[in-house]
This record gives sequence, C-alpha cells and structure tokens, in this order.
Amino acid sequence: MRLSLAAAGAAFLSACMSAASWANEPVRYHTELVDVVVETLATGLDHPWAVEPLDDDTILITERSGKFRVLHKGKFSKPLPGLPKLYAEVQGGLLDVAVSPDFVKDRTLFFTATQPYDKGIGPIVFRSRLSSDLNWLADTKVIFRSSRPDIVDHNFGARIAVAPDGSLFVTVGDQARETRAQNTFDHRGTVVHINRDGSIPENNPFRDGKDGLPEIWSYGHRNPQGITFDAKDGRLYTVEHGPKGGDEINEPLPGRNYGWPVITYGTDYDGKKIGVGTQAPGMEQPLHYWDPSIAPSALIVYRGAMFPEWDGNFLVTALKFELISRLERDAEGNVVREERILTEAFGRLRDIKEAPDGSILAVSDEDDGVLIRISRAPAM
Repeated sequence: MRLSLAAAGAAFLSACMSAASWANEPVRYHTELVDVVVETLATGLDHPWAVEPLDDDTILITERSGKFRVLHKGKFSKPLPGLPKLYAEVQGGLLDVAVSPDFVKDRTLFFTATQPYDKGIGPIVFRSRLSSDLNWLADTKVIFRSSRPDIVDHNFGARIAVAPDGSLFVTVGDQARETRAQNTFDHRGTVVHINRDGSIPENNPFRDGKDGLPEIWSYGHRNPQGITFDAKDGRLYTVEHGPKGGDEINEPLPGRNYGWPVITYGTDYDGKKIGVGTQAPGMEQPLHYWDPSIAPSALIVYRGAMFPEWDGNFLVTALKFELISRLERDAEGNVVREERILTEAFGRLRDIKEAPDGSILAVSDEDDGVLIRISRAPAM
C-alpha cells in the first residue's frame, strides 16, 4: 500500500497506480511492521546491476552495458573512464562493485565484469582506484579470472562481498553447464575466496591444489547472484537462482558441497526431475528455499538503526515477481516467515544495500532503470 507524502493522513493510493505517474515523488508504503517512504533518486539507468554507498553523499552504480557512474550530492556523473573493454551482451557486462574497507585511504574499488578470453566468456574480478574528484578510474588490474570460460552468455553469478580482513568472496555461476558445479577443479558453480591482490588466503580449503582449485571456498552452487556478510556475527550468506523452483539461501562454509545439480528443490523448465531429489549424503541443505521461484538477485542482513523492527532479517531483491522479500529469523537464525514488499512497484529489482544512515538502496534492472531509497516514514 502506498501514500503520497503530499496527501499524508488521507487514504492510501490504489496499488495498481502506474509507477510512471509518481516516479519522482516520495511515496509512502505500508508494511507489516513499519511504514516506509520510497524516494526515486535517479531514473533512466541502463540495466543497473549494482549499487554501493560510499558515504552519506555518494553512491556508486554500475550499468550492465558498461557504464560506471557516481551519484554525488544528488548529481550524476558522466560514465567514468578507465574501464577495460567488456563483453556486454545478454547477462554479461559490467556487474558488481564493492569498496575496500580502507577506501578513505586507498581509494580502492573491486568490480566484476565479463570478457572474452580463451575462446569463451567468463566473469573476471578487477581492482581499481577511484579518483578523489570522483571523475575517473585508474590502475585497473585483473585479480581473478575464472577457469575454463564458456560460450554460454548467462548464469555468471559475479557478486562480491568484502570480508572484514579485506579479502574478497566472489560468486561464480555454473554458466548453464550444470555438472561443472560438482567439479572442484572448475570455478563454475562456486564461491571463490581471494585476497585483494588475487593471492590465495591461508584458510582456503583447497589451498594446496590437491583436491580442488585453490581459490574455491564452496561449490555445488547454481547461479548465486547475491552474497553478503552479517555485520553482527560475520557469517557469510548467498542467495542463488534455482531452475523452476528451488531458489536458495545458503551459508557457504569452507569445502562444503551445496548440491547442484545432484540435489535441488526445483525441477527442470520442462517439469522433469533434476538429480536424485532434495537430499544426498555429503551435500548441504539450504537455509531457505522458494518454490515457485522469485528469481533472487541480491541480499543483505539488515542491521541498521532506521528499522529496528527488521534487525537481523534477510532482505532479498527479486526479478521475477519484482519485489523485496523480507525474511524473519528466530534466535537460531532459522527463517520463520516472509513478507513481500513493493511488489510490482519498481520493476525487476537487481541489487540492494544498506546505506550508512540505515536506509535501504535498491536498483531495478530495466531499460529505464531506477535507483530508489527506502526510509522510515514519519509518524502520522
């Protein structure tokens, strides 16, 4: 339910109102625990893929077509120079961006993108520096290139989470080559863990290379397009696309096998069974799954001060049903219920982040994509 701030105190506007009619006007929505205000900070974005707040005044945005932009004090930059040549087709292009924990000192960013190499296409992790005037990128270098690139142009994964120690956890999708997700000598269908220079962390499970590629942290994933740390306890979580049904939230642990395509709660797109069922020895169960699929694209564990009612909840953006899924957890971390927010209000939601002030930022993966901010509504 939504209500124009100009009409605060009156009846809520009809849920079927077209987004175009209020795209630049703050809008009030009712959720189960708190009313929120949604502001559209930017429109006209070309399939934005990632949003990353630098501070209260500055937001980074990537557009899949290959544009890297900065929104600073309400003004959008031109696309920043300094990017390498990319493969920007279908699901490939400029994808995620993350910020060094020491950004104020080192100006370092990390981003993922797809490029052609070795007769295929694959996801790559770059390290770069953002100029102090926010106008260009410099010293852009490859720090990770996934093994065995393929000609398939989708299911790349390619999300980044920066650990407190500055190392990087990066998702790599199966690139629609399902069985490769069970091969520990292949990056497809994995979460990889690297240091900021691309070297191998000491705690990686296959660091010696005897039982798998040294970058691999966990495997048996399908297309994990969300990854995040819980700021309270440091736990790592991913959200991934299933086939027809079976989207999952997982807690990737070192050396663990998350089952794809041997076990899944989904079916193939033609309805046929995949693998052996939902359980198998030596394979992990998801923390939560959706059936039917919502096509999850990113997640956070909310820990901000603005919405104490949502403390510890998963907030998951979804493409298929154009919504944010709010998942409540009990004291043991188990998902106990779901609320769906902003359904079909802003299009296919691609990324979500918690801003420094506790508000929530999200972008929509559309030809005319938007950047929105979700804040606490004033009392009525």
